[in-house]
Amino acid sequence: MAGRSNCFYCREDLSGKKFVRKDEKQVCVRCFDKFCTNTCTECRRPISTDSKELHHKGRYWHSDCFRCAKCYKNLAKESFTSKDDRILCGTCSSREDAPRCHGCYKPILAGTENVEYKGNSWHDECFICYQCQKPIGSKSFITKNNNIYCGPCHEKKFAKQCACCKKPITTGGVNYQDQPWHSECFVCSSCRKPLAGTRFTSHEEKVYCVDCYKSTVAKKCSGCQNPITGFGKATNVVNYEGGSWHDYCFNCKKCSLNLAEKRFVAHNGDIYCSDCSKKL
Repeated sequence: MAGRSNCFYCREDLSGKKFVRKDEKQVCVRCFDKFCTNTCTECRRPISTDSKELHHKGRYWHSDCFRCAKCYKNLAKESFTSKDDRILCGTCSSREDAPRCHGCYKPILAGTENVEYKGNSWHDECFICYQCQKPIGSKSFITKNNNIYCGPCHEKKFAKQCACCKKPITTGGVNYQDQPWHSECFVCSSCRKPLAGTRFTSHEEKVYCVDCYKSTVAKKCSGCQNPITGFGKATNVVNYEGGSWHDYCFNCKKCSLNLAEKRFVAHNGDIYCSDCSKKL
């Protein structure tokens, strides 16, 4: 029985003295600190008997050394998780596991407003228009060259500009002389009636509906006095000494023979075929 009261290493009598039991052996404090202490995982120093020791999965720490590997918060009395041999507090663990924002590359913590698009995630405030840098929020957006644009910025930067009002053309539109127009902007220069899908003509870089061209622009036929529009049957025109005729109105005054592609004789403002001119 007497042997049980001696230190296993130095054989000092332990009667009435502090000792530590190690692997069923009694060890004095001095020998314990010299031969038996665990090494702190953090500071690599021995954990003496006068220090509080913490252990987790075969590793040991001084109480003051048991800290979060990222924020260094002491976890001796806190909950923690172990990841890749690191000890992490709850907050840092959440940050480690959280998806990264595609805008600021910081973690998107649980419960945070965020946007997911094509496999990437953003903080709500980081999901912004590439052009104006304002958050998209709940508004619609368009992607172009891997960049995100709000509707107004996409229209301003990429949409065709109307040749009339210079504003973006977002849908539909009319092309005339290699220029784009809003359908509502492509109108008759006289009556302002929309011309999209209708027959029209141009004069001195202005466009007119058929009715306005006939009434305000077209020359009058010297034969029938009706406008020469160039539409339909009246596609060919004969011009002679300041006068204009529909080709089918350019007829002999006497016999009504059509002279559009024949020789004729003018007399007192009228035209005659060769035969009738000999009888004048």
